[in-house]
Amino acid sequence: MSDVNGSHPAALSGGTAGGGSPNGSGPASAVAGPPAGDTTGTGGRNTREDDPAQRRDRDNDPGENGAARGYAPGRTLPLGVEVVRQFKRRRTLVMFGLLLALPWILVIAFKLGAGSGQQAASLRISDLATEGALNFGAFALSVSANFLLVVAVALFCGDTVAGEASWSSLRYLLAAPVPRDRLLRQKLIVAMGYSAAAVICLPLMALLAGTLAFGWNDVRVPGTGEIIPAFDVLPQFAVVIGYALVSQFVVASLAFLLSVGTDSPLGAVGGAVGLVIVSTILQAVEALGSLREFLPTFWNTAWLDALAPQPEYDGMLKGVAVSITYSAILVAFAFRRFRRKDVVS
Repeated sequence: MSDVNGSHPAALSGGTAGGGSPNGSGPASAVAGPPAGDTTGTGGRNTREDDPAQRRDRDNDPGENGAARGYAPGRTLPLGVEVVRQFKRRRTLVMFGLLLALPWILVIAFKLGAGSGQQAASLRISDLATEGALNFGAFALSVSANFLLVVAVALFCGDTVAGEASWSSLRYLLAAPVPRDRLLRQKLIVAMGYSAAAVICLPLMALLAGTLAFGWNDVRVPGTGEIIPAFDVLPQFAVVIGYALVSQFVVASLAFLLSVGTDSPLGAVGGAVGLVIVSTILQAVEALGSLREFLPTFWNTAWLDALAPQPEYDGMLKGVAVSITYSAILVAFAFRRFRRKDVVS
């Protein structure tokens, strides 16, 4: 039945019975569609993870290798941190203070000895020490290389790992986590750096003290008494300091190996110093013949040949070969031992 206007009943409802919209624009969904300009289908909502909890959970998720995101083994235990940690230790300051004070103590001793009138004319290195700064520097290096520098190098390299173990901080470094090889490498580099500084600072301070006390004079060669211009000897004196450092590699490597294997710094330092003492004693046994050349201390004084008018380096080259060979073996054993060590202290 039609209404008075002749229209169909459905037309009066605006098409709502057939699912049309009230304004007659056609079918409409019960849920409004995305607004104009929204191509994401998210209704204009922000899908970025701005929630701090979500970001924290994402950052804590392990990466592909099982490590936490942001963890970089190469950034653990930086060298600068280890340098500062070792420098703040009292034994470092005391040892460097002693090394820097020794040349001045020797100057005072020579001044007192000269005043007593008991100094005999001789061509020994000790009697030529007052001839000038370079002679005094060579004497200071000769009297300290066989003991004081040995103790300094053994202390820096023997305390580096054993000291951490004795303070119960080694396991916390490994739990940081610092990879074992990296921890050992960083500590070895820093220990060798301090050892090099110890070996270098003593003769340099001796040059300063000798210049102020005895003047900058030409060098008088021990044994022959020949005179060499001071500036001609400076490059050779630099070679002497470098050789003195290389000759301490065996002491450093043994102290480092003992430091890895024990929790007692005193044991590591004492073991390295004991090696030098035993080697020096065996060096005096002439019955050993050419076998003495393989002792780690046999070539320690070969640097005296570099101060001659015609420098000879054969002995120094043999000493370098012996020192580096022993050092490489001892350091390799140290890394092997530390990789398998059960750190429980």
